[in-house]
Amino acid sequence: MANNARNKLKTIERDLASEEEERISADMRIRKSQHAVLSRKFVEVMTKYNEAQVDFRERSKGRIRRQLEITGKATTDEELEEMLEGGNSAVFTSGILDSGISKQALSEIEARHKDIVRLESSIKELHDMFVDIAMLVESQGDIVNNIEVQVSKAVDHIVVAKTETKKAIQYQNKARKKKVIILAILIIVLAIVALIIGLSVGLNKKQ
Repeated sequence: MANNARNKLKTIERDLASEEEERISADMRIRKSQHAVLSRKFVEVMTKYNEAQVDFRERSKGRIRRQLEITGKATTDEELEEMLEGGNSAVFTSGILDSGISKQALSEIEARHKDIVRLESSIKELHDMFVDIAMLVESQGDIVNNIEVQVSKAVDHIVVAKTETKKAIQYQNKARKKKVIILAILIIVLAIVALIIGLSVGLNKKQ
């Protein structure tokens, strides 16, 4: 889904560049501004999503460490990272089978290891996307800054709303908090993808 959004943004950028060579109009400036804002928001949402993934990775690693400590097998952070980077759960767990660990604990460690391996791949993919889209956003800095000035009042209201939301979230447990954050991020991504597709369709009609 994120890849689709990135590709749509790049397609829109090419279409806008092509049309800009032919004419300069108010409509063109509006569409360029919309594209700049969408690109910026895409990077912001993906950054939050990446932060959530990194946080989940650290918590999963912590659970593995605690399981190992229960069995009497203490590991340093460097040793644990070295085992995790192997990418093979069988190889990963073979090194701790002689510690007398229970089957349930072993299954828990294997599950957490697989989660971390999947996250590593996803984080790398997101990094590649950041590099790609960040270059686009940087080239549109003036447009984005202009938009931010125009919507400053709206941002003030959003900040107030976010402050109230944070107060409410403080009364929720950590697990529920993470689920809400991840769900919100996914909803925002879907909304951005829908806006990008709509803008793309609008460009095609203009052509």
